[in-house]
Amino acid sequence: MRVTKFLDQAGVKYDVREHTPVFTSQGLAQREHERGKYVAKPVIVRADNRYVMCVLPAPQKVDLSKLKEHLGADVVELANEDQIAKLFPDCELGAEPPFGNLYDLATFMDKTLEQDDHIMVQAGTHAKAIRMSMADYQRLVRPKVLELAL
Repeated sequence: MRVTKFLDQAGVKYDVREHTPVFTSQGLAQREHERGKYVAKPVIVRADNRYVMCVLPAPQKVDLSKLKEHLGADVVELANEDQIAKLFPDCELGAEPPFGNLYDLATFMDKTLEQDDHIMVQAGTHAKAIRMSMADYQRLVRPKVLELAL
């Protein structure tokens, strides 16, 4: 797994949780008995001619108009499945980890996640999740923190 290699190389403490496959971030929260606010989901957006990653708590949706304003973009829309599959060739579709820097994507994190002491994320597969500290996540990914959620 690309993510665990990255975390190992960075010397970060994390836990890998294996479970029966889940296909939504809220489903992951339920399966792992974790509050949805601690499950960070990536939302891939096409802004003009580039892709960016928005990281939000599982129950939230990205506010595309806010993002458009933050980026100064003319057109902002959700990426489709074909586009996402090309950006994350080593991941199962819908199980992308929120590490935009591993995929050469600018990463924007919703401000509400900043307050959390830890996060849980999908690890590139529907049957594995990673739990790690928010401080380590921010140190490794260096997301730009914005108000992104509706």
